[in-house]
Amino acid sequence: MTNPWILWALLSAFMAASNDALTKKALSVHNEYLIAWLRLLWALPFLIVTLAFIPIPLIDSIFFLAFLVALPLEVTATVLYVKALKTSPLSLTVPFLSLTPIFLIVVPYLILGETISVLGVIGVAMIAFGGYTLNIGQARKGLLAPFFAVRKERGSLFMIGVALIYSVTATLGKLAIQHSSPLFFGITYYSALACAMTPIALLRGRDERKYVPPRDAIKASILPGFCHATSIVAHMIAISLTQVAYMISIKRLSLLMGVLFGYLFFKETNIRERFVGTLLMIIGFALIVLFH
Repeated sequence: MTNPWILWALLSAFMAASNDALTKKALSVHNEYLIAWLRLLWALPFLIVTLAFIPIPLIDSIFFLAFLVALPLEVTATVLYVKALKTSPLSLTVPFLSLTPIFLIVVPYLILGETISVLGVIGVAMIAFGGYTLNIGQARKGLLAPFFAVRKERGSLFMIGVALIYSVTATLGKLAIQHSSPLFFGITYYSALACAMTPIALLRGRDERKYVPPRDAIKASILPGFCHATSIVAHMIAISLTQVAYMISIKRLSLLMGVLFGYLFFKETNIRERFVGTLLMIIGFALIVLFH
């Protein structure tokens, strides 16, 4: 295999999509804060074992600064992410993660006047049209109705917020990786995220802990935790083997997988238009990331 990073990126994509589907299933009966926290806890053993087999890099104050600024943002994104999965269909939430590169190029353009390439503009347009296509069944109510439909789908709005936050944490994460290593950052960052989520989960999940045996929630989070850990490790290995833009473009196939899982496991409807819309958004994502 001349490009092993592709296999690692595809593994990361598959595990990320599986994590979303399994988490959504768990959220149907359990508190979102508990599940978000427990799946991170279950990921810890896999991450810590991996840490024992990698070299520990020299780290400096810039690493710690980027790490500490990104962490509370990541906590917010994690909460919004599981709320999106719980509130709305997979096929109407996960595709909006493709909005992250739009925020990464549009904000600097508006604030700093940085230029956008022609292919970048085309990519933005394709993501917008893909988002339109996700709700194209609403077009009979008016040309702009598919866009307005997003406002009524709280899960979609939550995931748009996640994409915006990820545009910031992606930049901070890249800075932290430059001052450490991909695997070291990924393992320590998500381990710290599990710790940061602990008081939130114990406080916001206290009602379920009173009425539902905690072991049920623990058992429901085992597989999501394993998938989450595997996705993180595969992600970081793939990044260490190729350019970040190439790896992320492959990993975003997880969005298509998520739409498919929504159909297979949750019997979500209008799947054809959502699959087409997601594909357009992924192509737009790739154009921005690869050619901006």
